[in-house]
Amino acid sequence: MDCVKLAVLITCYNRRDKTLTCLQALCQQNQQNVTVDVYLVDDGCSDGTADAVKQNYPAVKILQGNGNLFWVGGMRLAFAAALQEGYDYYLWLNDDTLLDPNALTKLLSNHCYLTQQGHPDSIIVGSTRDPLTGNPTYGGAMRSKRWYSNKYEFVEPTEELQQCHTMFGNCVLIPASVAQKVGNLDPAFIHTLGDIDYGLRARKLGCSVWIAPGYIGTCSQNSVRGSWVDTKLSVTERLRKLLQPKGYPIKAWTVFTKRHSGPFWFIYWFLPYLRAVIGYRDLSASPAFCEEAQQSTNI
Repeated sequence: MDCVKLAVLITCYNRRDKTLTCLQALCQQNQQNVTVDVYLVDDGCSDGTADAVKQNYPAVKILQGNGNLFWVGGMRLAFAAALQEGYDYYLWLNDDTLLDPNALTKLLSNHCYLTQQGHPDSIIVGSTRDPLTGNPTYGGAMRSKRWYSNKYEFVEPTEELQQCHTMFGNCVLIPASVAQKVGNLDPAFIHTLGDIDYGLRARKLGCSVWIAPGYIGTCSQNSVRGSWVDTKLSVTERLRKLLQPKGYPIKAWTVFTKRHSGPFWFIYWFLPYLRAVIGYRDLSASPAFCEEAQQSTNI
């Protein structure tokens, strides 16, 4: 493999120890012929994250947020800075995701293979497992085959490359050719839906999304306790949380459903709000449960 330039994009908020551990795992990668630059957005951390990163990893390019960027806003800022410099690849990486030593080599090798097979415009998604149980947590996603569902379901990795519809953004490799076609994350989104939207937009533009074989690292599954799908909360509290940036703000959800849910998008638009009111107990059937749970693991 020729020497390639890779930009790693991370956003953080008051998770200093996790951020440092993430960077440590990144620095321990066994990749060869790869130049790695890290763009880290500190979205107003008050726990000394930026100072700790400067002390331990002085080469990291730290971008300052205003405290209101959330995940999509922070990743969009990092992506924009990296795009101005021009790289061969861009890697989205959550700061609670710990890469295995061969993760970067695996992701890059899979893209090289797909390029040789005639699929250069391919996003490669890395799947994660829980560090304690070993159970799968995040990675590629397929839209539910049920006509009444608007959710995107996690697809467990196998020993082979798998094509999928989109992805959860914990660990995603985007080649320059895809970035040139799709551009940055859409500013219509704040915290949720931006990663799902990016994968779906990429496919509409002729790109493809693939799940790398096996796992690339660990990331704990976030609990839904205290979120808008927690039936122990009152209806008022569930609705309040649903409308917050980490839930489904009306503007962002409207953009998403209009763009990706077909001519009857308005029917799907009502579902999360309806389910927040009635306290739908089958969490796995929630129209966007997988996405809500995944995004809550971010900042």
